[in-house]
Amino acid sequence: MIAYTQQLNLPLAHDEHSLRVQLGELTGFSLSLVITDNATSMLSVRKKAEGMEVRLHRMFLHAGPDIFLEVAQLIKKGRCNRQLIRSFISQNRHLLKQRSRVTAPVCSAGQHFCLKTIYESLNSEYFWGTVTAAITWGRSSSRNRVKLRTLGSYNVESNTIRINPLLDKKTVPAYFLEFIVYHEMLHAFLGIKNRNGRRSIHSKEFRLEEKKFRHYEKAMEWEKKRFGVRHR
Repeated sequence: MIAYTQQLNLPLAHDEHSLRVQLGELTGFSLSLVITDNATSMLSVRKKAEGMEVRLHRMFLHAGPDIFLEVAQLIKKGRCNRQLIRSFISQNRHLLKQRSRVTAPVCSAGQHFCLKTIYESLNSEYFWGTVTAAITWGRSSSRNRVKLRTLGSYNVESNTIRINPLLDKKTVPAYFLEFIVYHEMLHAFLGIKNRNGRRSIHSKEFRLEEKKFRHYEKAMEWEKKRFGVRHR
């Protein structure tokens, strides 16, 4: 773990400019900082050609120095303990803007796989525990076979990930189901972007991030053997 000797000299309520300057000093990186009201992903760090892009939820404007030391470590190393960040997000969930939504039953426990367990593991490993989407199996129906092309989906309005229940089988490798969940979590993490008036769901950035999944090649190979084509 990196030991930081610098001290943050920030006011009780930070502003975007002073926070960007302080994080730049702590990390030694040229970075851009965007403060968001994104209720799906609280924190994201992306490497760009011109430097690091950091996106933080507005709640972080009220965070203490210890939180930003951990954020700085995350920016530098890509991985860290994140215990303070997780605790801070948990304690400040009341600051999230709630979308009006039609609530639906959430069922993550299947006959062979527990989506919640997979989700929490992936959230910790790849997303610093910042993805807040709910996850559930979709409804079982005879039409699922017709809609097999939809193995998973993410609804931005309800902030919910749904996984096709046909994947809840012994014959489905755990790594493939994990990849489908990762794929949908990536949608929640990156958001849906608009380019030239059109929605860009699977952008170049998305595909690059998708390949960071540890079993990406195996998942692609199994999908091709099982279904013949890619389903997303």
